[in-house]
Amino acid sequence: MVEDSKVRILNAATKLFARKGFDATSIREICKEADVNLCMISYYWGGKKELYQGILDSLIEKQLEYVKTFADIEKSPYEMSQKERIELLYLWLDKVVYLVYSDFISEDIIAILLKEQQNPNFVLSSPALIFFRTLIGAIFGKPQDSKEIIFQSLFIISQINSPRIFTGFSLNLLGQDKFNQEDIKIIRNNVKNYVTNLLKEAGID
Repeated sequence: MVEDSKVRILNAATKLFARKGFDATSIREICKEADVNLCMISYYWGGKKELYQGILDSLIEKQLEYVKTFADIEKSPYEMSQKERIELLYLWLDKVVYLVYSDFISEDIIAILLKEQQNPNFVLSSPALIFFRTLIGAIFGKPQDSKEIIFQSLFIISQINSPRIFTGFSLNLLGQDKFNQEDIKIIRNNVKNYVTNLLKEAGID
């Protein structure tokens, strides 16, 4: 099927870009890995650069679809009560911990995102992450694009992502090759405690 070809191309490109880098990966290699005709990439994306962006766009789209299963991102957090915001925040944390430590985000995607952080022009415009930052801003009573809220949101997300990204300080020390349910429970509790302490320090309850 045509749609299967698109998925195979995305998967192959993600794998090769993550392991070899953008410049060292050719369109021909991607097509060989995906077992598709060379013209399929032009048909779907136009070229290698657009395909690379397509990988990021696909991640953002899937992320947004997941968030919509538990949050109404059309409703501004600034219009919610503080109780609603905090309840949504804890739900968000719980759901995102599950997402990060599931098969939703592959090691190859993480490798690409880490490489992109070195690109001064890289901005991941994710509606889900923008909504999260807006939620944090509303809870702390500050603009979502203020420096304090940008950093606050980043630090919270880092609490969730760090064990998955810095495996040398997590899985390797544990002598494991993947996170188990006990690990995920510990991560979830640590994230919740971190956020609870932030709210207490700010006098928010």
